[in-house]
Amino acid sequence: MSKTILKRLLKTQNIAQKLVLGSSSSYRRDLLWRLQIPFEVSSPDVDETALSGELPEATACRLAEAKVRAVATSYPDALIIAADQVATLDGIQLGKPLNYANATKQLYFMRGKEVIFHTALSLFNSRSGRMQSRLISSLVKFRELSDRQVGNYLAKEQPYHCTASAKYEGLGIALIERMVSDDPNALIGLPLITLVEMLAHEGVEVV
Repeated sequence: MSKTILKRLLKTQNIAQKLVLGSSSSYRRDLLWRLQIPFEVSSPDVDETALSGELPEATACRLAEAKVRAVATSYPDALIIAADQVATLDGIQLGKPLNYANATKQLYFMRGKEVIFHTALSLFNSRSGRMQSRLISSLVKFRELSDRQVGNYLAKEQPYHCTASAKYEGLGIALIERMVSDDPNALIGLPLITLVEMLAHEGVEVV
């Protein structure tokens, strides 16, 4: 999107500051487009390793805030959005598998069990220094998947850069038996219900 068109849209929707999504995820970008407000994208360079002894909820919140602050160095007058997600099962954090072997182990471990996905969302006003952060937890019960089903899924979707080895906006939804969440978009990575509330606090009305 050109800067001229972006400025025109910002003025039309009475948005005083530029909106920036601090993420390299195409899924979060697609979710944000659903709100039909103009935004730019910037990929923050943040080490996503959990700290020793850190609770999963704390990891997610710390990283979401670290991402918006990293982007703020390039956008000193903007509303910056970032999110992070950590999944846990039996006290074990489940991150991005990165390869077939790790994804297979994760899905074998999760089948038939309930996994909690902690999705942290931060909205930072780099002009005023105001930080808003919220944590949305989603409880997901996985189906009793056979070895064949796990193999078929990974061959079709290859979700190696997705938390807990599943793309829930795609075929990964077939792995789920049920889900409980205050914001269904949180599982995909960007809680839109919560984001609309945060934007309203900064004077941005989506509708």
